[in-house]
Amino acid sequence: MGIVSARPDTSLPQGADALAALLAPIADLKGVKEAEARLVAKAAGGPRVLDLLLHLPERYLLRRRIDRPSQALPDAEALMPVLIGSHRPGRTGQGRPYVRTRCEAGGESLTAFLMNWQKPWAEKALPVGATRWLAGAVKHEDDDWVIVNPQVSARDDGIPLVQPVWPLTGTLTSPQVTRAMASALALLPDLPEWQDAPLLRREGWPGFSPALRAIQAPQAEPGAPPRKRLAYDELLAGQVALGLVRRRSRDRPGRVLHGDGALRDRALAAFGFPPTEAQRQAVAEIDADLAAPRRMLRLLQGDVGAGKTLVAVMAMLRAAEAGAQAALMAPTELLARQHLRTFEKLCAAAGVPVALLTGSVKGRERKRVLAGLADGSIPLVLGTHALFQEGVAFHDLGLAVVDEQHRFGVAQRLMLAEKGQAVDMLVMTATPIPRTLLLTNWGEMAVSRIAGKPPGRQPITTRVVSQDRLPDIVARLGEAIAREERAYWVVRAITGSERDDSVAAEDRFAELNALFPGQVGLAHGMQDIAVREAALGDFAAGRTRILVATTVIEVGVDVPEATIMLIEQAERFGLAALHQLRGRVGRGTKPSACLLVHSPGLTEGEKRRLLVLRESDDGFEIAEEDLRARGGGDALGARQAGLPGARLLDPREDPEEYARLVDIAHRDAEVLLERDAALASPRGQATRLLLALFGHDLSMAPLDAG
Repeated sequence: MGIVSARPDTSLPQGADALAALLAPIADLKGVKEAEARLVAKAAGGPRVLDLLLHLPERYLLRRRIDRPSQALPDAEALMPVLIGSHRPGRTGQGRPYVRTRCEAGGESLTAFLMNWQKPWAEKALPVGATRWLAGAVKHEDDDWVIVNPQVSARDDGIPLVQPVWPLTGTLTSPQVTRAMASALALLPDLPEWQDAPLLRREGWPGFSPALRAIQAPQAEPGAPPRKRLAYDELLAGQVALGLVRRRSRDRPGRVLHGDGALRDRALAAFGFPPTEAQRQAVAEIDADLAAPRRMLRLLQGDVGAGKTLVAVMAMLRAAEAGAQAALMAPTELLARQHLRTFEKLCAAAGVPVALLTGSVKGRERKRVLAGLADGSIPLVLGTHALFQEGVAFHDLGLAVVDEQHRFGVAQRLMLAEKGQAVDMLVMTATPIPRTLLLTNWGEMAVSRIAGKPPGRQPITTRVVSQDRLPDIVARLGEAIAREERAYWVVRAITGSERDDSVAAEDRFAELNALFPGQVGLAHGMQDIAVREAALGDFAAGRTRILVATTVIEVGVDVPEATIMLIEQAERFGLAALHQLRGRVGRGTKPSACLLVHSPGLTEGEKRRLLVLRESDDGFEIAEEDLRARGGGDALGARQAGLPGARLLDPREDPEEYARLVDIAHRDAEVLLERDAALASPRGQATRLLLALFGHDLSMAPLDAG
């Protein structure tokens, strides 16, 4: 389904064949070998020629043409012709080979050091008695002019005075990118203009293709206008695509789910407590969505333990009252089973069967659950990724609930919704991921918020401390254990690696277990589930006092006696994960603490992120900061984070200018679609090319997943 198919014809305009060369693989470029193409594609972030063209330089080398070394400026690049005199091989103190080449330029001597060269290579590239052009930084050392690792050319136009410097990866070299870029630019067509002419004049922006040429093969330092033009192209493409989806979603067909409330009344009676006002409001908002003839896409946000599960039970029982089925998908079996305990208590009182479907449900029980889902005798099911696997068929799935939705990819959420017809979607989280927050900012997802803390929750004191203070922290931890308190110690990695300096859970467990024998448990994702469950059970029962773990404990672990959460190398975790981990404590009757232990040499950005956690326990406020720090991802695609347009204009570097361009693009897209919803005018036809260039032609469906 194409994004340009908002009712109108889906064909691209005449001349769209010109796009074929841009959307072709980099490996098809003339003079680019297959191995080189793979490296270039990795650096460019995509395999298409267009990805290469949008792989913008991080800076430019500006060279001054001179005739002799004494004309060189300090710490500046120069380009000059030299007469090759002699070559002499040598080795550095570390044993690295080099060739010392004596040259003459404008009556002055110059020594070129060619590091890691062999003499035969030098003799071939710089024949004695020949003139060659050298480029690099020229320095005066020991009464001699010296240039180290210069670029070499046999032609006076072989080395540009303005040379782009692109980000590289692996063994990729700048000359390889230069050759590939030249081949790509040779294929770049002059496309019809999709931008508003008055805007181009006001901003002083060039056309799309001239902007790319100015940036990737400049005759002079290009300045800001070409890059801003391209950044705005990407922003406008996203806003037009969102606008088309917005129009589509206004009358998106759905189904009406009515209920008489009888099942919910019996479940609430078994719950034993009246819902809070915030819970009642959330249930009312969801009820209104379920009763409407459009598909629901709603975010239920509430802090850890705020009562989201009860709201989910009420919504799913509403579907059952209407004769449909409902499914709740959780990221881990641990969390799914925790939900099952709540559901079994409430749904048993209502007389509604509920089942569990996870990877560990096998044999006769799995066959029973699959059969019950297929014939409708099981109206409610809880599970993990197993719910959307092939072979799972529903009789009539009407509502899909996704818990801790930031742990699932967009495609996974969509796959669950595709198990039924016009399925309503409710996603739940304690901290919205930036991508979802971006959708809510533009009104694509309705939001219900359960504000405040549940009764009895204890305050959590959050501190930011350096890893240098670990000995003091461990001593304090020993004192807490002596008081029979319990603590989580969370790290990122499971085992050590030469390529990653992350602290490993197995190493930290061994060290702490040596200090506190028999009182330390270990839980991580590579353990057999029975081993991990045993470790969690020992910690919950108090048989161990410290649990060293990875983020497997982020959700679904409820130990009210735990009062300390220590997160090591906290700067390497996302804000959402840190907020979730902190929510594992403060559940009992004692005050709790969260220690965000950071590596030495914290950057200003990392420090700012951790201070957000120290100063706030509000999920939406934390998510807003995450949005500013990491971006909203691709609202129409599958990226969960990253800044839309950030490859062309990073909002973190100039947030005011970024916000200005987003606002212009949003208003421009609205005006364009108001006048030409079918994209049939000349500008509309050109805009279809823009959408195709930036990958929005197949991106409608993911918005249904939230």
